Amino acid sequence: MTNAKLSIPFLDLPKINKRYHEQFKSVFANFLDTGIYIKGPYVEMFEKSFATSCGVDYCIGVGNGLDALTIILKAYIELGKLRIGDEVIIAANTFIATILSVKYAGLTPVLVEPDEHTFNLDVKQLEKYITYKTKAIIPTHLYGQLANIEAIKRIAEQHNVLVIDDAAQAHGAQHNDTKVAGSLFHASAFSFYPAKNLGALGDAGAITTNDKELAYTIRCLGNYGSSEKYRNEYAGVNSRLDELQAAFLLEKLTYLAEDNTCRRSIAKRYLSEIKNEKIKLPFWDQSNNHVFHLFVVRVENRKDFCNYLEESGVGYHIHYPIPPHKQRAIQEFSGLSLPITERIHNEVVSIPLNVSLETHEIDYIVQVLNQYQ
Repeated sequence: MTNAKLSIPFLDLPKINKRYHEQFKSVFANFLDTGIYIKGPYVEMFEKSFATSCGVDYCIGVGNGLDALTIILKAYIELGKLRIGDEVIIAANTFIATILSVKYAGLTPVLVEPDEHTFNLDVKQLEKYITYKTKAIIPTHLYGQLANIEAIKRIAEQHNVLVIDDAAQAHGAQHNDTKVAGSLFHASAFSFYPAKNLGALGDAGAITTNDKELAYTIRCLGNYGSSEKYRNEYAGVNSRLDELQAAFLLEKLTYLAEDNTCRRSIAKRYLSEIKNEKIKLPFWDQSNNHVFHLFVVRVENRKDFCNYLEESGVGYHIHYPIPPHKQRAIQEFSGLSLPITERIHNEVVSIPLNVSLETHEIDYIVQVLNQYQ
């Protein structure tokens, strides 16, 4: 193994997207020629294809992942299944967008500690927080690993609450090799932010569901509350999947399963070859329930570790350095005692894992992490 220093970025999006250049040029030329730039054929084709890939009847494209969650919640309010002020349980260590969606819908977020091994919502804690005010649960499949599907379903059915999953990082993740993220609960929200496993070349998102009435209401809400031009049924918003982004996503969707397999193979190497007591590796049961949007390790002295990675030429990122309840934007949660969440946010570091990594780069990353002292 070489001792020569390499420079490996955390994520090289131009390199990842290079293989699509010719297809992108072709669809862009066609997009220009059609003159249909909003709600066109590419959006329709992508929605159908993504719904099929998720194993659901309906997919509605929206502007981004935050809008996806917010619009689902607002649709349930319009349908009378949620009411302003109802409580919605969320994992405390999720990205802030999950919490903001609940606030934007006029509902009340309830933050619950995660399982320290999986980083996902701790179902044992979940049961303790359910009250008569609880009307929905939003589990986040953090870093690409599915939450505890069966336990969440059981608890939700027992208490008659909705489950809307934040699947923004879990495109293609499979539960028991039978059902796919997007088909696991009442409705699912996706983000196609460029860095995602299925990433657009700009902001984009989608909602999936098998509920016909919900799908209709969601589609209206994202289009000014209208199902027919100039006829508005709801006080909606403008959040539609862009036609060009849909065209790009349609091209990339074909490669999603292959890319997820590649990500898992890199993760297997990391998990079997990184042997350093100072670095805690993520939990994975080796099933297809994880698509490794991120490979997140934990270290006690994060600053020292990050400095070491920089000196070694290995890129990294921290998802996320500040827990949501410590953010100035939502100060109402600042008094909460969430020690597990805080410990996770103080220790996590994401190392490079993506389909553009070459074998010698993976070798080098393993070597660098094993030599950390």
